[in-house]
Amino acid sequence: MKSRRSLVAANWKMNGLRAANGAWLKEFGARKGALACDVVVCAPYVYLDQLRHALSRDEISAQDVSSHEPGAYTGDIAAEMLKDAGCGWVIVGHSERRQQHGETDAIVAAKAERALQTGLRPIVCIGETLQQREAGQTHAVLSSQLAAVLDRVGAEALSSGALAYEPVWAIGTGRTATPEQAQEVHAALRAQIGSTGDSVRILYGGSVKPGNAPELFAQPDIDGGLIGGASLVAADFLAICAAVPK
Repeated sequence: MKSRRSLVAANWKMNGLRAANGAWLKEFGARKGALACDVVVCAPYVYLDQLRHALSRDEISAQDVSSHEPGAYTGDIAAEMLKDAGCGWVIVGHSERRQQHGETDAIVAAKAERALQTGLRPIVCIGETLQQREAGQTHAVLSSQLAAVLDRVGAEALSSGALAYEPVWAIGTGRTATPEQAQEVHAALRAQIGSTGDSVRILYGGSVKPGNAPELFAQPDIDGGLIGGASLVAADFLAICAAVPK
């Protein structure tokens, strides 16, 4: 039996409109009481206020945060602003931010630090590309990405948030790591964290669906999931959450 309570996060990405969000939140709110896991909803900035009227702070997450303190950074959102808007969590280092916006390991680590300094709980994302996996570089890439965060904030601070392993080759592709592949990576990451590793929740992200969630979540080092496309339909997301072992 795991000592860590599972966490399942819905990452809506750049999706959603107010009416559809309202219907999602209504369905989710009516059924979330039966879930055996913690749940976080990661919404676009413009809908965080809508979430605040339906969810608690511990259930609300932004999808990104600036690495800077408030100041002359037009278009960026400071950690203090997210907290003021009702967020308890924030995603940092999602593969789409790394690939599409050129975020380096150092930037991701700085964002995690800013979140923690402001009282936000970061979901720190790491993952390898298909080319890196096929070259046998998976563990080296992940180790480097994780080390940047640990060196900046420390393992104990990371335990207040979560780590998410999201193989880039499995995000939005319909492909997913086998439960055995995912478990091997999660176990290695936990070992790298060290003595406090057992207290860090490590999530899996990458084409998780109601059909494959039970086997993934049954693995001893997988503590839930960061769910992208499948989280856009409330019934599917609830089914994934319900797959968490009780």
